[in-house]
This record gives sequence, C-alpha cells and structure tokens, in this order.
Amino acid sequence: MKTLPLTPAEIDHALTHLPGWTWNCDALVKTLEFGDFREAMGFMLRAGFEADALDHHPEWTNVYNKVSIRLSTHDAGNKVTAKDVELAGRMEKLRAALTGPT
Repeated sequence: MKTLPLTPAEIDHALTHLPGWTWNCDALVKTLEFGDFREAMGFMLRAGFEADALDHHPEWTNVYNKVSIRLSTHDAGNKVTAKDVELAGRMEKLRAALTGPT
C-alpha cells in the first residue's frame, strides 16, 4: 500500500508539536546543535535505531556539533508523510533527553 503525502494543513498542524522544525522544499527540516561532536554522534546513533525501527531513514549530515536533518518519504514522491512526523517526534524526544528542553 502506498504511503500518502500529508496535506499542507496537516503538515502545519504537525509542526505545532515539533518545535524548531520547518517545512521546506517538501521536507521537514531542522538543524540541531549539541555540546560537542560526541553528543552529536550519540544523538545520531540513537536516532538511527529509531529510524530503523520505523523502517524510515533520514537524510542527514553532521559537522562537529551540528546535525542537519531532512525528512521526506521516498515512496510518496519525496513528500512529507505521517512517517516523517513520527520520526521527527522521536528525534525531538531523543534530543530533549540529551540536551534538555528547548
């Protein structure tokens, strides 16, 4: 069964629960800043396990203490779906556990 893209209204609603995330070029995006490289890598490792559990994998990069994330769903034409919102939410919980509330 094909995954359906969210509507603009659904994405806007989801973003109200995802602080700092934006909708840009058909993806949910955010850059996280950590205390150092080790903390950033710890986040990526934990988030990688969450992504794998969802069978939904991010497009992301790391430079020292920063992790830039872009989430879209390939089998929905590289659009935002509920899978992206779910993974972003899990990433937010992990980030908060590592660095505290924003």
